[in-house]
Amino acid sequence: MRVLKYRKTAKTRLHARHAENAKRMKLHVSKGDTVRVMRGEDKGKEGKVIRVFLKTGRVLVEGVNIVKMHRKARTAEEQSGIREAPAPVHSSNVMLLDPRSGEPTRTRARIDEDGTKERVSVKNGEPIPRVH
Repeated sequence: MRVLKYRKTAKTRLHARHAENAKRMKLHVSKGDTVRVMRGEDKGKEGKVIRVFLKTGRVLVEGVNIVKMHRKARTAEEQSGIREAPAPVHSSNVMLLDPRSGEPTRTRARIDEDGTKERVSVKNGEPIPRVH
């Protein structure tokens, strides 16, 4: 026998679940940053962040985690085949590269004299500019 579902209780549960799914993660890297992969199959590779997925906490780095995708022809003239494309890597497995020294570094936030927030390298205290 089927369990009865009451609308009032179901509605509150769905609403709470949606709020949980809509959360965004705060990441230490942003689009345009140069990063080095520290863990995994592509350890040691460097690349530029193409895209950031805030819901899953992953980043897409060019030339890293290349996977093969099978594409079916959509029209009669189009050719089907296998293409290679980068897949997202978790942000905890990449580290931001210091633009001056080229070494991987952690970042710290500092509020500038004029009140703007900037990223600062932990290794040498130099500000790391955001690339837009």
